[in-house]
Amino acid sequence: KYARALDHDCPLDRWISYAVKILRDAGIETYESCDGSKGHTYREPAIRFHGTNADGFRALAVAQTFGLPVHMLRRFWSIDNGEPTGPYWELTFWKRPLKRLQRDIERTGLIT
Repeated sequence: KYARALDHDCPLDRWISYAVKILRDAGIETYESCDGSKGHTYREPAIRFHGTNADGFRALAVAQTFGLPVHMLRRFWSIDNGEPTGPYWELTFWKRPLKRLQRDIERTGLIT
């Protein structure tokens, strides 16, 4: 339900929805996510977000505080029409531990 509540027309992928909720509840401005499932755009679970130099490390701290299995924190620039745009932040997660955590959270009823 949380995945659809954010955007009914474009719901979050199930296996990343708890991680997105944690970051958004902490005030992190997420703008893109993918759970890395077969056939999806990303090969690994990832959340992209806007923020200052400090916000990436704040997002990492929040994720680790809530036990999210962080794999990498990245700062990147995309290339739009030949021009660098950004910078942006991205957190990636270990897939199996993230699914296990999501299942546990769903069982407790904290997210559905």
